[in-house]
Amino acid sequence: MPKLNRAPYRVIVEHDTPVAMRDGTILRGSVHRRAEGGPFPTLLARTPYGEGTFRMMPVTPALEAGFAVVLQHCRGRGGSDGEFRPWLDEGDDGHDTIEWITAQPWSNGEVVMQGGSYLAGCALQAAATRPPGLKAVVASMTPHDFYDGLKYHGGAFAYGSARNWGVMQTMLGLMHAAEAGQDVGAGFGALLPLLADPSAQVPPDVIPWWHDWVSHRERDAYWQELAETLEHDRIEVPVMHVAGWFDLFLAGTLENHRRLGGPLVVGPWSHLTPGGSGTGAVNFGFFASGQAIQLEQRQLAFLRGQDTGPAVKIFVMGDDVWRDEEAWPLARAVETRYHLHSDGVLSPEQKAGEPVTFTFDPGDPVPTTGGATLLPDPVNVGPQDQREVEKRPDVLCFTTAPLEADLEVTGPVSVTLHAQSSAPSTDWTAKLVNVHPDGRALSVVDGIVRTTRSTSVIDLVATSQVFKAGHRIRVEISSSNHPRFDVNPAVDRPAVQQVYPDSFITLPVVPR
Repeated sequence: MPKLNRAPYRVIVEHDTPVAMRDGTILRGSVHRRAEGGPFPTLLARTPYGEGTFRMMPVTPALEAGFAVVLQHCRGRGGSDGEFRPWLDEGDDGHDTIEWITAQPWSNGEVVMQGGSYLAGCALQAAATRPPGLKAVVASMTPHDFYDGLKYHGGAFAYGSARNWGVMQTMLGLMHAAEAGQDVGAGFGALLPLLADPSAQVPPDVIPWWHDWVSHRERDAYWQELAETLEHDRIEVPVMHVAGWFDLFLAGTLENHRRLGGPLVVGPWSHLTPGGSGTGAVNFGFFASGQAIQLEQRQLAFLRGQDTGPAVKIFVMGDDVWRDEEAWPLARAVETRYHLHSDGVLSPEQKAGEPVTFTFDPGDPVPTTGGATLLPDPVNVGPQDQREVEKRPDVLCFTTAPLEADLEVTGPVSVTLHAQSSAPSTDWTAKLVNVHPDGRALSVVDGIVRTTRSTSVIDLVATSQVFKAGHRIRVEISSSNHPRFDVNPAVDRPAVQQVYPDSFITLPVVPR
């Protein structure tokens, strides 16, 4: 029987450790470090999600890798004092916390940061303030901008994710206030209908920031103030990026990678299943997981300055394999246009024809079915069968003949749409679909644009999908995707929508 030669070591844990910010607000968290040895480099993670997040952090692996670990609650959350203001204070608070860490006797003066989603944003915002002790960041599944790609996509309000996150943060805020001795009965009473019914409309005064989000529909001074907390050209430390093909912040993570450089890993994951083996209706198998590629070990090696992995590592769906690349996007990918024909055919050939017409009814929007979602229903995400959606008269389908050979699409995907609407402003949605020989129509990636123009480019972000021989490629066009996005508020009656046959999807086809 194998025997492990492992010596025990003692760990000192200090809970509710206070750290004073520059404005006097006290933030609290926990400090984990080995009792012997040191001084240590420190891994810092900052969260607005309460103590439960701490249980998911890699404390033990970090300790074994030689780090001390500091897990801190953002202001107004967990055990920290102050008022939670989404994104506004995280850069300065992260900076002040790093200065506190480097002044501790158990610190060797070096700090690294790690996290996903809001936690990764905290890390990048702190890095933008250039604290002297910060040495590296691992940022997973996080936006690059607080307007574009977070609250608005192509000009459409990201209603579903904003509502879901806003309700959760409101509840955490009420719990924090209750712990401070405040009477929060009225607040919980107003919030309960939103918790009980995901389709209930949001009153403007229940979620503290909701009015700001929905009233600032253009990129104005409100969003610019937030943007100034994440100036990429001020970030000098190395950053590793982790993304998911079905994550709502895929575009943000890819843009962070473009601006900052550093290693990039993209798996077949959604926002709530980072490192998992399956998303939506597809189980990609164990080898799709972060465990299979030892992602956690690589992240720790990167934070220690010892990473020797590839510049880019992507999971190629369809082939269901990991592949190392030299850069993103792939230089060898060939931008190939597939045209939308009036008869419902999708092909590389361009043909003349009449426009295809449908009626968009704002009172009966196309229901969200899969995609890069963050909705109360955690199952409605990723690749999902679109056949029921495609039965609707307001969803246009354009489909290739069965493929004679495998066709790999890896890289940025977009739809250029020449179209007209009887409404003064309209939304156009596009969805790339993998049609299997048995008829299943599994979504791959989608996007939206809100426009008044007759020519629009719909950003479908990116994918790595092999359409196998015998499969067909399909593009769906419509004018809504709800509740993922809000219904265009400028459309108050049914609108006649016309799509012209000189429209096309641009696919990055990788020679095989």
